[in-house]
Amino acid sequence: MNKAVVLLSGGLDSATVLAIARSQGYACYCLSFDYHQRHIAELHAASRVAEGLGAAEHRVFRLDLSTFGGSALTDSAIDVPQSPTTGIPVTYVPARNTIMLSLALAWAEVLSARDIFIGVNALDYSGYPDCRGEYIDAFERMANLATRAAVEGDPVRIHAPLINLTKGQIIERGAALGVDYGLTVSCYQADAEGCACGLCDSCRIRRDGFIAAGLPDPTRMTAGSCGGK
Repeated sequence: MNKAVVLLSGGLDSATVLAIARSQGYACYCLSFDYHQRHIAELHAASRVAEGLGAAEHRVFRLDLSTFGGSALTDSAIDVPQSPTTGIPVTYVPARNTIMLSLALAWAEVLSARDIFIGVNALDYSGYPDCRGEYIDAFERMANLATRAAVEGDPVRIHAPLINLTKGQIIERGAALGVDYGLTVSCYQADAEGCACGLCDSCRIRRDGFIAAGLPDPTRMTAGSCGGK
């Protein structure tokens, strides 16, 4: 089997991407990040998803992006918005996808894997600049200039299979591939048990996606939030 490195956050999108990569016959090496984000419930979710979807290996890379801050996800002094905002929101983590893709690229070289999967999406997303197709294309070009394998004639491919799908379409695709979305955590401020707030932008997008897909939402909610369960 060809090997692929799959960036796995523990959220809905990355779980779907793992299922897609597996369905395409790849042996999936999942990479998650403990970057001192607001909660680690998503890392527990990533572990559950990797096991449930049969990953060949799952590693957690630790780095401290709170050293720089600048995001509601890495700086406790910045509140997570409870309603939609305009422009690039404060939940954007500076250069996060560039950092994570670079580390995935390094592991891929060690594994002799020429494929990297990432769950970015350019439609139902929060306005992050590193979730756009042109960014993914630019990173792939850079990767093929910067790595020994590519220079020696074995180029890397960055796969973003969700890039042009709505959240509803993503959920439909994952459900067809057997993803148990009850294992995933999407909330920006989930509690220690992984229960969602029901109020942040990520919760709103996820909830609307399940409605659009016409499927029950298995999200576990904190007490009193948004009428959740």
